[in-house]
Amino acid sequence: MDLSDIIESRRAYRSLEKTEISEDLIKTLAQSASLSASCYNHQPWKFVFVYEDTVLKELKTALAKGNAWAQNASMIIAVLSKAADDCVLDYRKYYLFDTGMASAFLILKATELGYVAHPIAGYNPEIVKGVIKSPEDMEVVTLIIFGKHKEDIDPVLSEKQRNDEIKRPQRKSLGEYACLNKYCL
Repeated sequence: MDLSDIIESRRAYRSLEKTEISEDLIKTLAQSASLSASCYNHQPWKFVFVYEDTVLKELKTALAKGNAWAQNASMIIAVLSKAADDCVLDYRKYYLFDTGMASAFLILKATELGYVAHPIAGYNPEIVKGVIKSPEDMEVVTLIIFGKHKEDIDPVLSEKQRNDEIKRPQRKSLGEYACLNKYCL
């Protein structure tokens, strides 16, 4: 699969089936993330790959009600960072951007390997930090819900989520976000 195919096939599916998680798979995903660019090569991201049943079950208690579908995840990847680990130039904090790029590399690698890697915002960060035992000063940037796509639509999905599962949600047109030479929006 070439990069264009990987980008086009990446979807935030919610209907998941269980799949085996190996340390080799985790290593492959982490190494892909490590190749991302970062300000002065600081690489401020931290990934906690949670797949052991007991810890995974406990981590799932942090999920918001709207993410009930994520109970079927085979793994949840906690993505963490902090401003002090990256560039701050003229009050511009790069840690979130750099961590987001590394997460995108990981997600694209997962897609290439045939997995769903769906980042979410609906979780309680304090519960996450407690479960994974992260330092207090680390920020939980996102959780990535990981598994294999299941063709049968999960019955816990809302009507909108079911529709999004069947057909990729509409993307904005280029004119809504891309300008030439000066800001135009």
